Amino acid sequence: MNYIYGINAVAEALKARGRSFEWVGVLKERHDLRLQRVVEECRRNGVAVRFLGRPELDRMAGNNAHQGVVAITSGKQYNHLDDIVAAKRGRYSLVVVLDGIEDPHNLGAILRTADAAGVHGVIVQNRRVAALGGAAAKASAGAVAHVKIAQVVNIARAMDELKEVGVWTVGFADDADTNYDALDFSVPSAIVVGAEGTGLRRLVREKCDFTARIPMYGQVSSLNVSVATGIVLFEAIRQRVAGGVMGGGSPKPRK
Repeated sequence: MNYIYGINAVAEALKARGRSFEWVGVLKERHDLRLQRVVEECRRNGVAVRFLGRPELDRMAGNNAHQGVVAITSGKQYNHLDDIVAAKRGRYSLVVVLDGIEDPHNLGAILRTADAAGVHGVIVQNRRVAALGGAAAKASAGAVAHVKIAQVVNIARAMDELKEVGVWTVGFADDADTNYDALDFSVPSAIVVGAEGTGLRRLVREKCDFTARIPMYGQVSSLNVSVATGIVLFEAIRQRVAGGVMGGGSPKPRK
């Protein structure tokens, strides 16, 4: 049994129709427009709605951050790596590879940014990764329902497969020599980020075609991984928009 909670998370899951819904619990004391729209979406999709008290919703969600709605659903359906490569829709691939992101709030925030940036997919390992449950879904503001996510056995092997189809891999590390905005992301690219605190594992880093860093000018030595991912993704988008999504070769330093 899988629970997702929060107005945006449940509403987007209903719209995406990527999960089967057993039923949706709605706070009986709440009658605002946003929650009413969720109830209407449930009825359009033939999903049963139960009006419950706050204690029961708190118990289902495991916290009180559910905004008055909790859904019982099937789990997130993962994609195959081939689906992500094929999803580029005539444009150069932009992929995010997550090497051991274990905080569901960070995972959700990365998925939210990935959706906003229009990435073609996110790759995670089938272990050492946060679950795509209620906390991640809520932190993603529902983006988890829309982003293609491939779950693989081995991240390093998945990077080899990306390289075989012409995708260049760029890993991020605080001690890299190249600044992130000195690279050309107008080529097929995979942005590889590591776990909170420990960063990229050695083998994953060795598999990267390039490594780069985000320079820091304050007193704190590093950024939250979801913030760092967002900075790099939107630098890639900025370059692609400015260049008309044209480019080729590898992510060489820009002139």
